[in-house]
Amino acid sequence: MPDHGIVVVTGAAGFIGRACVAQLKANGWRVRGLVRALDGQTAARAEFLSVGDLAAIGAHSLANALRGAVAVVHLAARVHQPERDDAHAAYRAMNVGVTQRLAEAAIAHGVRHFVFASTVKVNGETTAAGRPFRESDPPDPHGEYAQSKWAAEQVLGALAQPSGLRVTALRLPLTYGPGAKANFAALARAVRHGVPLPLASVANQRSILGVGNCCSALATLLASDDAPDRGRVTPYFVADRTPVSTPELIRAIAQAIGVTPRLFALSPGLLRFAGACAGHAATVERLLGSLEVDTSAFCSRFGWAPPVSLARGLAAALRTTAPL
Repeated sequence: MPDHGIVVVTGAAGFIGRACVAQLKANGWRVRGLVRALDGQTAARAEFLSVGDLAAIGAHSLANALRGAVAVVHLAARVHQPERDDAHAAYRAMNVGVTQRLAEAAIAHGVRHFVFASTVKVNGETTAAGRPFRESDPPDPHGEYAQSKWAAEQVLGALAQPSGLRVTALRLPLTYGPGAKANFAALARAVRHGVPLPLASVANQRSILGVGNCCSALATLLASDDAPDRGRVTPYFVADRTPVSTPELIRAIAQAIGVTPRLFALSPGLLRFAGACAGHAATVERLLGSLEVDTSAFCSRFGWAPPVSLARGLAAALRTTAPL
């Protein structure tokens, strides 16, 4: 097996991080997965390194974490949290400040490639029918999370140009896999427990990403030639092969779990009205609206195609996830 060198993965204890550590090891990388603290799953494995809070890590510890690395995959982030008065500062400290400090240290220690896990929401919350987001579309981030990710991409661009660092920003859609939380877990839990869902008439299109496809894309990216991309940030969209509607996703989840989905139809207008009255307009819109991305740039540049089908990805995610 080839030895590609050392890759540092932040957020290695998360569900994407754990899968990526395993994939990169299998592909011949010497992985150093950074975690806040070792636990029962990571303590006996040499590839995991406890570094505490990345927002408070000392210069010596950061240098030790990056020692000898040729690439960094930065997955650690502050993700969607209940809005608070200090939300702006909290998102900026983690998603911008930590990213900047990590990239500066990477440059100082000779890292060649910095991969940043960004979000599709840098480009916006919804897409028009038949018009998926493309990398050439202007950013339009809404909310503290998306805005902090876009700010981090800009900081990385300012650092890359004078240093020659190659930076790839992967703008990821909803990602699912074993241990996934938030929206995917909530939807899977509702399906598992037979909650009636008034979404049968929804005709949207949403790009999603299985963690197996995410890791495959990452491994392909890290093995690629870096000459064309040095000294700049290159954004890419990565997703499963085919977008799905919300009812299609619910049926696929139900099939993976082995239950019958309880879908019935209410008009989208009525659902939006009910969501607004209940203070959940944004949540309802995520179920009704389209958010589609065009992955042709990444697939063409790296000769990549998603290897894992939706059915296989969901089966793996829901078979190995703790009961919901």
